[in-house]
Amino acid sequence: MSRNNSNHNHRKSEKSVTRIRPRRDGHVTEDERLLHRPTQPLVKPTEPTPIEQVKIEQHSVERGMHFDFTITDPWRVFRIMSEFVEGFDALAHIPPSVAIFGSARTKPDDPSYAAAIETARLLAKAGFGIITGGGPGIMEAANQGAQEGENCSIGCNIELPFEQASNPYLDIALDFRYFFVRKTMFVKYSNAFIIFPGGFGTMDELFEALTLIQTKKVSHFPVILYDSKYWKGLIDWLRQTMLIEEKVSPEDLDLLHLSDDPEEICRIVCEAYQESYRLEREHPLHYSEQTIR
Repeated sequence: MSRNNSNHNHRKSEKSVTRIRPRRDGHVTEDERLLHRPTQPLVKPTEPTPIEQVKIEQHSVERGMHFDFTITDPWRVFRIMSEFVEGFDALAHIPPSVAIFGSARTKPDDPSYAAAIETARLLAKAGFGIITGGGPGIMEAANQGAQEGENCSIGCNIELPFEQASNPYLDIALDFRYFFVRKTMFVKYSNAFIIFPGGFGTMDELFEALTLIQTKKVSHFPVILYDSKYWKGLIDWLRQTMLIEEKVSPEDLDLLHLSDDPEEICRIVCEAYQESYRLEREHPLHYSEQTIR
């Protein structure tokens, strides 16, 4: 084998290895602290426990007696509880509301930005408050539309390794340390999810809603994707791969609406809300048992 081929293969093998990149800014969020678990030596069941591990276990009680309880996971339960209490308290009396999601990277000259303003404005005029992640991009556009429509504009911001300031169009601004607490607020206090083009966080919110509706953990509410061109690849994959392999049912795909028209989105949300209102009045016990709202 030539030297050049050897170097090429070496570089190729290096590229195939997943490398964990260290944090450069040194900032660690509370979510990271909660989800982190220290690594330990791997010990096969047939091997004796390493002497280092034995010593650690022997002295664990002694260390526990002198350990600061306020930085342990049990203590974090109280912080998590306080976030739920604060969120429930702040949002308990908001009007019927719609959550609007999308990329924080969307610029004001992007057509989706203007569409988010108009969608939120129409929904606000129809009587809905608007809930977003409270940051820039699509979130800022939706909160601006809420204020232009003269209804409640709510932002649920999240602690990130980099600073994400709240946008200036908020009537209620909440800050969360934990993603799962924040997502509970979106689901509990929203009567529809409108999903504009976005990245991983937007996809997380989308499939969180679909999973909860599919498994009947929440009552059915509209999940609407704006910009059919952006979402086409995902929809095609759901239909041509996931559905074909029977990983979902045809009715599961019916949970998604596609629309490029803010007026149509507003109409879908209003009609679904009125129907839900009617059904809850006719069958109050059924709906109170089915939904977390």
